[in-house]
Amino acid sequence: MRLVFATHNPNKMKEIKQLLPDTIELLSLNDIGCDEDIEETADTIDGNAILKAKYVSEKYGYDCFADDTGLEVKALNGEPGVFSARYAGEHKNNDANIAKLLENLEDKLDRSASFKTVIALSLNEHETLFTGICEGEITKKKRGEKGFGYDPVFLPKDKTQTFAEMEPQEKNEISHRARAFSQLVSYLSE
Repeated sequence: MRLVFATHNPNKMKEIKQLLPDTIELLSLNDIGCDEDIEETADTIDGNAILKAKYVSEKYGYDCFADDTGLEVKALNGEPGVFSARYAGEHKNNDANIAKLLENLEDKLDRSASFKTVIALSLNEHETLFTGICEGEITKKKRGEKGFGYDPVFLPKDKTQTFAEMEPQEKNEISHRARAFSQLVSYLSE
């Protein structure tokens, strides 16, 4: 079985290849000659994942899966959510996004949040969704140098380290992305 993962990110490709059974040949957007950035114009995380998977299937003719992830903060009515990567502007700057998030939470007592990853699988012209959620809270300042995005301020429930303080394998055991991908792998293994 050949399957495209709608990403240009070689690190994501490497991570996911290790999770999939050997019977699946995984291709990236680069492998199929798709060098454009697929626009994420949906107003939900689910919608963006579906948009990317359908785009590849329809334009390139491959079965495909795509993911989208967002951080949802309760006290901010679910923000940044679908705008997580562009929270502080279109330049997608992690430090600016974190600074804006911490500023918006400054006077809030409830700092609970969840990371949500949705994977849309477009297989034989049919879409299936897989959702992974990791509950936690937002710290008052950045902690840790590992990871990316909001990892330095996201403290998973029942843990003492932020995602950015954890070793990658420890993060991958509990992360939203790992939970969604394990559902995808189980589905494809059937």
